[in-house]
Amino acid sequence: MKALVKYARGDGNVNIRDVEEPLCGENQVKVEVTFCGVCGTDIHVMHDTFRNYPPVILGHEFAGRVIEVGRSVSGVAPGDTVTVLGATAVTCGQCPYCRSGHFIFCSSRRGMGHGVNGAFARYVVVRPDQVYHIPAGLPLEEAALCEPFAAAVQAVTDVTQVRIGDTALISGPGPIGLLCLKLLVAEGVKTIVAGTARDGARLAFAQRIGAASVVNVDENRLFDEVQKETSGRGVDVALECAGHPDSVRNCLEALRPMGHYTQVAICGRVITFPIDHIFYKQLTLAGSVCYTARTWDRVMEIFAQDKVRLSDLISAKLPLSEWRTGFDLCVNKEALKVLLYPEG
Repeated sequence: MKALVKYARGDGNVNIRDVEEPLCGENQVKVEVTFCGVCGTDIHVMHDTFRNYPPVILGHEFAGRVIEVGRSVSGVAPGDTVTVLGATAVTCGQCPYCRSGHFIFCSSRRGMGHGVNGAFARYVVVRPDQVYHIPAGLPLEEAALCEPFAAAVQAVTDVTQVRIGDTALISGPGPIGLLCLKLLVAEGVKTIVAGTARDGARLAFAQRIGAASVVNVDENRLFDEVQKETSGRGVDVALECAGHPDSVRNCLEALRPMGHYTQVAICGRVITFPIDHIFYKQLTLAGSVCYTARTWDRVMEIFAQDKVRLSDLISAKLPLSEWRTGFDLCVNKEALKVLLYPEG
């Protein structure tokens, strides 16, 4: 079968290759991939700026149909439409983090798309505990976004615990920032979204889907706009989704005393910021890394209750052979989410 493979270490070294179709073991489930989303992690793997173990098939945001189950598998059947929690492809299962459900911190963990073969291919095989049945009526295109949506659900509902009546700030209107906005709007939380001039189309989209206001920080000082929107109080919570030093500083400045700051994006560098904001305002700072299995259960309930829909975030659906176009659309901020699908 054709697959998008990181075939050697180093910058680049990614291309479509012919690989063996995976076999379904007695304790495994074989899924035919319908759509797999392009993630920033895939681009980092391509450039060798995210740990990976080549040769490895990229891709971890996907949904599809079960075509085969092993003889020891129950609860999953051929024909089921599913999405897959790929981050738990390899874990030790014994450390305190695995036992508490915070598997993302397991030192033995390897995820699909960088540590083991992922879903930029026609077929994958996974364990049954990684499989989540898609609620009735949810299109497979949207189901392919369950993985990034789970990251947003954890950041907003588990780590930040924002409440109706709060005013929130999202700095960085990329895919994760906009997924966070979807949740906040669904919960009735007044939300300000900030971005740069390059984010013009994304800021306009944020306003269309319910942002109370949007701020181009290249043209307006975010602090001044926040003061206007909050009658001088500052925001209650800030979610930093840009991974840029200026964004970090803006969020800390925009928060009210005793506000909550959540780092959602990776900065990928050493940064400096005015730490006295934390002291004088008595701020609470937290990071949100990926999700837990419990978060995925919540994602399925959100979809089942039809609280949030994600189809308008999908900018393009391209065949796997056009992966370079899809990657470029994401890097150049010309798309929100790009889905690739196997051909033939």
